[in-house]
Amino acid sequence: MIRDITIGQYYQTKSVIHRLDPRVKLLGTLLFIIALFSYKNPLGYALGIAFMCMVIKLSHVPVKFITKGLKGIMMIMCITVVINLFLTAGTPLISFWKITITYEGLAMAVTMIIRLILLIMGSSIVTLTTTPNNLTDGLEKGLGFMKVFHVPVGDVAMMMSIALRFIPILLEETDRIMKAQLARGADFENGNLVKRAKALVPVLVPLFVSAFRRAGDLAMAMEARCYRGGDGRTKMKPLVYKKRDAVAYIILFAFMVLSIFLGRWSVITGFFNNIYLNILK
Repeated sequence: MIRDITIGQYYQTKSVIHRLDPRVKLLGTLLFIIALFSYKNPLGYALGIAFMCMVIKLSHVPVKFITKGLKGIMMIMCITVVINLFLTAGTPLISFWKITITYEGLAMAVTMIIRLILLIMGSSIVTLTTTPNNLTDGLEKGLGFMKVFHVPVGDVAMMMSIALRFIPILLEETDRIMKAQLARGADFENGNLVKRAKALVPVLVPLFVSAFRRAGDLAMAMEARCYRGGDGRTKMKPLVYKKRDAVAYIILFAFMVLSIFLGRWSVITGFFNNIYLNILK
């Protein structure tokens, strides 16, 4: 389960998505998330799925490698389905005892699952196709306007990049500690919730110790190399927009226009919602 988390990992391959400017990918991810929460009908979600399939195809990242990251949110997805199925009022679909499942609840559960899946996959694509150094440079350049408000953009970008870089390292450390505890007779699966939570204490304590040790070593290494950050720091590979980045911006603009048109226009929304509910019946 721990090894299935893909956020924070980088997949080395040659593709047009890998060669894009990190600012394009960060803005594209932000616009994609905004579009997901603006959809109000199945046609909008179909557009989101088609766009995600196109990006995955162009990234040359194996679909299995991307989808295995969904295993880590299976519990969240199950809770989301249960809450929407049983707590959404509307036209009854199935009734037993004091529990009623409605058409609107089923439609909401399906849309929330699609939204979560696309959200995780879209977020994973950024880290899978962008190195930590490029991600830091893209964040620093993209948030450069906040320097007017005296925000330490360089330090914020560096902290976010380090946090993403340490996700796979800490996951591997957790997996190693759990295997060591299992070899000593620890049981993480049996017993009630309280017992299982207590069984995780021998894992969490050395994990926190290891995390603080790594943070201290990193701080000492940065200080020994005279890292200061901030204004005036030069870069070996400065970010420069190219023709493919302009094409990517045009595609993102067209995607957002279609998303707003399909996701918010009331006539289309009402029409496709009626079709959606009739199909579920």
